[in-house]
Amino acid sequence: MFRVDVESLKDYLDFDLKRKSDLQNLDRLIRRSAPGLKRYFHRGTSAGQPGMRFKMIGYGKFQYLARTGQSVDWPAVGVALQKNYISVYLSVMNDGASLIQPYAGRLGELRVGRNNFSFEKYEDLDVGALASLFAEAEQTFHSDLRRCTLGHGGTKSLRTL
Repeated sequence: MFRVDVESLKDYLDFDLKRKSDLQNLDRLIRRSAPGLKRYFHRGTSAGQPGMRFKMIGYGKFQYLARTGQSVDWPAVGVALQKNYISVYLSVMNDGASLIQPYAGRLGELRVGRNNFSFEKYEDLDVGALASLFAEAEQTFHSDLRRCTLGHGGTKSLRTL
């Protein structure tokens, strides 16, 4: 498993110098397209706690209720370095509908899942399509969270942080 073992946002951005500019460009695009999703360093969840353990750049922090009954902090949008690519995760869905699927094949992505996509180089991405996707994610995040379903298995969102 590929691990980014760092303790700060700065160190995360500096972890892979070959992909640093890709992360920085994506970060600028997200912050410009979705300024209401505050950026932070997501440390992952601790062993024994629900949620994913890996570290990432988060945008728009909220809490959701896990199936265990515990509340978990999680980003609405997460950006994670993988061994050979960069992944973008969207945790909010609009009334059960994926925000990413309507954009599939138009983002310039390497691969796409129900609520995530991956790419190798920022220059491969369609900046206009991505800007629309991130703006839609922000709008969904700031709408009534009871209408938002979570794309990662949480039972319901509790509140934004």
